[in-house]
Amino acid sequence: MHRMSIMALLLDDSSIDKTRCVKLAIVHDLAECLVGDITPYDGVSKEDKHQMEKQAMEKLVETLGQDNQGGREIYELWNEYEDNRTSEAQVVHQLDKCEMIQQAMEYEKSDNTQLDQFFDTTSHLFTHPQIKSWADEIQNRRKK
Repeated sequence: MHRMSIMALLLDDSSIDKTRCVKLAIVHDLAECLVGDITPYDGVSKEDKHQMEKQAMEKLVETLGQDNQGGREIYELWNEYEDNRTSEAQVVHQLDKCEMIQQAMEYEKSDNTQLDQFFDTTSHLFTHPQIKSWADEIQNRRKK
């Protein structure tokens, strides 16, 4: 979770708000603390997953208090990430996939297994030049 925030800090791109990217990276998976990490292999539709996570985020904000500005900001950031309409949200989605393949590579090495599906399903998603270079580097290290 924090690795993405560090990756966002390392971005060298004046066309995006790096601080916003860090915030988006911090909150993007916050709902998972209540609903768990739902993957495509769990048989849950995207719509159901989104609804479950939305309810979890609403519960988190409620726990923080309806008048809590920070809680509202967290919910707004989460919605921005989910909607994927801003440049920052799109970059953080790419960071999420890049971090995922980094983690998959680590699992491959530690568990002596092949997780090709993670690499095969993401290779075409990297359009930000710096993130693409990181993903390429992960692929190169994986081959060693």
